[in-house]
Amino acid sequence: MSYSSWFDAHATKHKKIVDKLVAKGYDTQEIINYFDFDNMVKEEFDFCPLYKDNKKCHDMEELNCYLCACPNFRFNDDGIKKIDDKTQFSFCEINSKYGKQGIYGDKIHQDCSGCLIPHGKFYVKKQFDLDWKKIMKECSL
Repeated sequence: MSYSSWFDAHATKHKKIVDKLVAKGYDTQEIINYFDFDNMVKEEFDFCPLYKDNKKCHDMEELNCYLCACPNFRFNDDGIKKIDDKTQFSFCEINSKYGKQGIYGDKIHQDCSGCLIPHGKFYVKKQFDLDWKKIMKECSL
């Protein structure tokens, strides 16, 4: 699956949940709280493939899933640049010290597995918009 197709599919799932919560009268903080991992595993088990195994994507106690992707992630499905004989497809805009570039054959992808930045409630609230695609608008190059 390409980055673009994942982003589009995820945006659709995200919007469906947010629209449901807005229709119920949830405010910003209630929406953010709803996206806590422990709640999402119970209430929205189709949102993430890891939920079926009750597994978190990042090892942190209070994982918030509202930003299931990071606004600092940059990608291009056709490739960004050549580095030696490899093609880079993604990177971290802020060059987080918790991320790294992973090399997979002749492809280079950003590995964000060590970064917790977008999954804390404080960060989510700072970036918050009901439209997930607005938050992520800079990701696709």
